[in-house]
Amino acid sequence: MAILGSTGSIGTSTLDLVTSFPDRFAVATLAAGRNIDVLEAQARQFTPERVAVAEPEAARELARRLGSLTRVVSGADGLVEAATQGGVDLVVSALVGAVGLAPTYAAVELGRDVALANKETLVVAGKHIMAAAAASGSRILPVDSEHNAVHQCLRGESPEEVRRLWLTASGGPFRRHSLGELKRVTAAEALCHPTWSMGPKITVDSATLMNKGLEVIEARWLFGLGPDRIRVVIHPQSVVHSMVELIDGSFKAQLGITDMRHPIQYALSWPRRWKTKLRPFDPIEAGTLEFEAPDLERFPCLGLAYRALETEGAAPAVLNAANEVAGQAFLEGRAGFREIGEIVASTLERHGADPGESLAELVAADERARSTAVQLLEQGAHR
Repeated sequence: MAILGSTGSIGTSTLDLVTSFPDRFAVATLAAGRNIDVLEAQARQFTPERVAVAEPEAARELARRLGSLTRVVSGADGLVEAATQGGVDLVVSALVGAVGLAPTYAAVELGRDVALANKETLVVAGKHIMAAAAASGSRILPVDSEHNAVHQCLRGESPEEVRRLWLTASGGPFRRHSLGELKRVTAAEALCHPTWSMGPKITVDSATLMNKGLEVIEARWLFGLGPDRIRVVIHPQSVVHSMVELIDGSFKAQLGITDMRHPIQYALSWPRRWKTKLRPFDPIEAGTLEFEAPDLERFPCLGLAYRALETEGAAPAVLNAANEVAGQAFLEGRAGFREIGEIVASTLERHGADPGESLAELVAADERARSTAVQLLEQGAHR
């Protein structure tokens, strides 16, 4: 397998599973951003044929440390090389952000199976990714807990018997905050997720509910349903990972512990199930389960995602790009929490109708949206 994003939470959890099933997997490629200390340790433990690093300077330092142990490549071309290396059967796509699009698309074109944790790939170019998969025979297996849960619930069901998908959301750390309180929250507070342990970008997206909005767009492409058939429900206990509503009124739900190793193992073992080494789920211990509607006034990012999905074209790419810029600014203290949604909304107004019929047009729309979001931050024009 090739693991793109090996130093992040999904990547490290995947490697933990590789260690648990040493007779089933061999790591051919590892790829990461800039955390070369962790990447060096992984390379020494798993001895991949190739290691890719996003930044050339970091790659040179890693190559010096590893010597002849493995080949080190860098940059966008290096990530694509890592995803398309010969002998790879499965690509775990866990890079954070739109940077994961090019290597994932290249792997799909070659017919490689992809365990997909990089939701931005389908948000930006879902139409093109799914068309390429249909042409090449690539199987895209969702790793996100919500889509993974839907995938499990759909086993054995006919598409015409499905009424709606229900994606559950924890609601994040600010679920009970007022509008006034949301204006004052800090990045440190946003990073304290109540139920999941994730990277900073995804954790902030969870706090704004943009993460759920991106998952709605991703679900549209993974499961072929329009936005009117994909609902979001707040479920703070994070026990029910998602549900499928059938035409006879029945619901199927997937429940389990809040540990990403479970959906990762499901994706790696599909279509079979393997006995898990994780602790079992105890429904009695889980206690009372709550469900409530999301508040789009306090958390407008979810509504913006639905708007982008309904607009189609370049709008989802614009949404994602602006969110990445605004979310990073919030993490760095250059924008307030509420400003994330304001910047995304303003950028969508300017570029939501941009052309997006080809991958080149989507990449161009992404670049324009990032530039506009940066300008809005600098000028305060979103206020």
